[in-house]
Amino acid sequence: MKEKIYTIPVHDAYNAQGGCPLCTLEQTLTDELLQYYLGPALMEPEVRIKTNDLGFCREHWRGLYNREENRLGLGLLIHTHTADVTDDLHKTLPQAIPATQKGLFAGKQKDFRDKILEVAEAIEHRTQTCTICERLDQTMQHYLDVIFHEYYHEPEFRKQFDEGHGYCLQHLALLLRGAAKYLGQNQAAEFILHLTNQQHESLEALRDDVEWFTQKFDYRNTQADWKNSKDALPRAIRKLNGRTDLRQ
Repeated sequence: MKEKIYTIPVHDAYNAQGGCPLCTLEQTLTDELLQYYLGPALMEPEVRIKTNDLGFCREHWRGLYNREENRLGLGLLIHTHTADVTDDLHKTLPQAIPATQKGLFAGKQKDFRDKILEVAEAIEHRTQTCTICERLDQTMQHYLDVIFHEYYHEPEFRKQFDEGHGYCLQHLALLLRGAAKYLGQNQAAEFILHLTNQQHESLEALRDDVEWFTQKFDYRNTQADWKNSKDALPRAIRKLNGRTDLRQ
């Protein structure tokens, strides 16, 4: 299978054993982006403008902090982002204050609740934007393009894809959206048929593993083999919800 620079991450993810290949891609890319935003890039003006405006989501703030490196750089990044948020709220938050009687009777402000909710939504929007999430979404779309190209141009990759063990629900939906975007009707029918078969097989096996895990707590099964159920709970959670940090 011929590899090009833009196909290597996809092939590496599908060569990795176990789990959802797109979760593997996403985790690798996340690690690279965390490193990037803690590296020299954070001193570049264009990067700082972006991070000041968008900030990071809860997960990626935690990832940046927990890497325990370049605390000074992270401090500078947080300082300018906090300053941007402070300036923004200084302008927008007073807009939520309903009109009050000052001297002359001001009358009732019928839409004061709408104004409050409008400001609340603006604040929530700031908590929902993330520089890394935006880059992840863009790059995962690019990887999706690579996956569909390789599926129909590289027989070895297609075989590997069809013999896979399914995807988490989030990335299953992403693949379906990709099929709608990149494939014609006949190709979509073929692709989704293979995807459906492997997803059903994977979920049924996982369901049985979780069931056996619960049955092992029955005293009658104390001496029975665990089979493939010891790690069934974390595997099920990741299958249902994608990448999830769980205690081992």
